[in-house]
Amino acid sequence: MSLSIFGFQANWSPVMIGVLVVFTILYFLITVKWRGDFKVSEPLTRKEAAYFLTSLVIFYIIKGSPVDLMAHIMFTYHMTQMAILLLLIPPLLIKGIPWWVWKAVIDLPVVRKVFPIVTKPLLALIAFSGLFSFYHIPLVLDFIKLDEGLHGSYTFILFLSAIFMWWSVVDVIKDKATLHGLKKIGYLIASAVLITPACALIIFSGTAMYETYTNGDAWLKAMELCVPASTLAGLTLSGPELFSNMTALADQQLGGILMKIIQEVIYGVVLGSIFFKWYKNEQDNAEEITQKALDDLQFQSKL
Repeated sequence: MSLSIFGFQANWSPVMIGVLVVFTILYFLITVKWRGDFKVSEPLTRKEAAYFLTSLVIFYIIKGSPVDLMAHIMFTYHMTQMAILLLLIPPLLIKGIPWWVWKAVIDLPVVRKVFPIVTKPLLALIAFSGLFSFYHIPLVLDFIKLDEGLHGSYTFILFLSAIFMWWSVVDVIKDKATLHGLKKIGYLIASAVLITPACALIIFSGTAMYETYTNGDAWLKAMELCVPASTLAGLTLSGPELFSNMTALADQQLGGILMKIIQEVIYGVVLGSIFFKWYKNEQDNAEEITQKALDDLQFQSKL
C-alpha cells in the first residue's frame, strides 16, 4: 500500500520545513550579521556552516520526510531514525555552531550552573545510555507512543542527553579539550557497550515485543503522532502488515541489527579521527613529551 494515502502533510511535514528555514535564517543572522554583538567572536567558517546545514538536512530527512512516517509503521525504520538522530546529528550540530556562540550560551546565569554538571563525562554517558535503554522497554515505548506530548518531550530530552554525551568527544570551546585523546576512545567504547544490552534484547527476543508495531488498534493510535486523526478516520487500516511483507519479529530484529551497525560505523569513523589526531599530536610534540617524561623520572628519583 502506498504512503500517499496519508496525505502531503503527513509525508512531507511542511510546518517542519518552515521551522528549519527559520532556524537557518537565525543561524546566519547570529553568526554573521550580529557577530559584533558578542564579546568574543570569529568569522563563520565554511566548514561550520556545512556541518550545521548538513545536520538540518539529515534531521528533516529522518523527522520530516516519509522516513518519519515509516518509522511509525515499521520498527526497522524507527531504530534507524533513532540511531541517526542520536548518534550522527548531535556531533554535526555541535561542530556546526561556532565555539564563541556556545561560550555565550554556556555563560548565561542559569546555564552556567547546570551545564558543567550535565556534561560531566560519566554522568552524561550513564544518563544517555539509561534514557535510551529505558525508552526501548516494550511497556515504556508503547505507553510513550500513544501520547503526542509525552512522545515529543521524551524524544527532546533524549536528544539533549545525546548532545551532552557527545560534548565530551567533540572539542567545542577553543583551547579547552574535555577529554584526552585516549580517554575519548575509551569513552566511546563504553558508550557502545552500555547500549548493547537494549539492542541485544531487541535482536534476540523470540517474540515481537511492541504493541504499537503489532497490535492493530495500538498501531493505529500511535500513527496519530504523524498523521492527522481526521485523515486516519477516513482510512480502513488493519496494521503495519499492509506496508511490508516482513513479519513483526523479523522487523524488530532487523531494527536492532541496523541500530548496532549504524552505531559501529559512526563510532568507527569518530574513533579513527580521534586516534589519528592524537597520534599526530604525539608526533608533533615528541620532544616536549619526552623531556617531560625525563623530568618526571628525575623528580621521582630524588624522592
